[in-house]
Amino acid sequence: MRQLLIQVPRGYGKDVLDTAKAHDGANLSLVEATGSKQSTDLVTIHVSNRKVEGLLEALEGIPDLQITLNPRGVLTLQPPADEAAQQVTDVAVRSPIEVFLSGLQSVGSWQGFLGYAAAAGVVVWIGLFTNTTYLLVAAMLIAPFAGPAMNVALATARGDRYLLGRSLVRYFAALIVTIAVTAFLSFVLRQQVTTEQMAATSTISAVAVFLPVVAGAAGALNLVQSERSSLVSGAATGMLVAASLAPPAGLVGMAGAMGRWDLTINGVFVLLLQLVGINLSAAIVFRLYGISAQGTRYKRGKAWAFPAILTVTVVAIAGLLTWQFSSLPNLQRSSLTQRATADIKMVVDESGLAKLVEANVRFTRPDIQGQNTLLATVYVQQQSTSQSTEAIQSQLTQDIQTHLLNQGFNVTPLVNVTVLQAPESP
Repeated sequence: MRQLLIQVPRGYGKDVLDTAKAHDGANLSLVEATGSKQSTDLVTIHVSNRKVEGLLEALEGIPDLQITLNPRGVLTLQPPADEAAQQVTDVAVRSPIEVFLSGLQSVGSWQGFLGYAAAAGVVVWIGLFTNTTYLLVAAMLIAPFAGPAMNVALATARGDRYLLGRSLVRYFAALIVTIAVTAFLSFVLRQQVTTEQMAATSTISAVAVFLPVVAGAAGALNLVQSERSSLVSGAATGMLVAASLAPPAGLVGMAGAMGRWDLTINGVFVLLLQLVGINLSAAIVFRLYGISAQGTRYKRGKAWAFPAILTVTVVAIAGLLTWQFSSLPNLQRSSLTQRATADIKMVVDESGLAKLVEANVRFTRPDIQGQNTLLATVYVQQQSTSQSTEAIQSQLTQDIQTHLLNQGFNVTPLVNVTVLQAPESP
């Protein structure tokens, strides 16, 4: 339920009460009050979330209408007392006007917004530089990327080109500040070595598009749901959005300062993929929950803008995915390492010479000029006694390298096979 305080000229209060009753308002009251300019009627209304916009639209014809909307949920209890449990379980989603206005409220002070972006840059740099995972989590919590990303989706659903432009400016402004801070710190401290966390952040999976799609849907659901209808906090969903943005932004700055343009490109790809993926799923969720181009106290949206912007978003996603799957192995390294590990197990099992104990496959951090180095450290247990350990090692190394080359991974496989023997029975 939402509480509204409606202030109207004296004599119109009865009309407001009747309208509120028609929209199933609860715990209604009317008092005569004195406003700043004239005598007024002050009406207190409690109405279901989903009926707020319809009520406001019905009241638009009353002159000098002043509305105060309490954005927090309230519990309205009415006689008989034994029906209290049923009365408080009617939890509805927020009205479209409330979702839209709450999004606009997040477009606040630039000073605080950029301050958080700079602070996130410092924390994410420390986390990537020192390989400290919990600092990356902290950076996700304070990074202010979720608000602009959600506003881009709101602008898409509403067809609001003005809000879309402002939200994109804030989104890229935050990213630029974070990138600049991390680049500055890496430059000042003369960083030359790629850390493990930087390498992990730059490693992209073939299914990377699923994260922003899920993050966008979760963020939109959090905005439309009443705060009492879910145990998932706004901070959690905001962190999910920032999780896909803060580390890649830090990577772009650090790798750029080091001259590692391959890592920089990977980071830029992730940032662009996150924006369009979040916008696609969040805008669709907003539309499903009733947010449209025109609404109460909102006439700026254009009906044609939603399909137009959504089409551009889909084309952008298709372009990014085409870039990803045509750029082996740079933008698919995470998936390729898993496929290579499975292929190594298959080769070892089919050889009949040994059984796989463990295979560690990864792309090396210091790239050798002109090649994509895939390092595979393979431990096997000898099964065949007809060949020596050296012969098994040489045969498996050759078979694994040949197989990986034939898979079209566009890599140079460097394979180290270690043959282990089980202890002899006493």
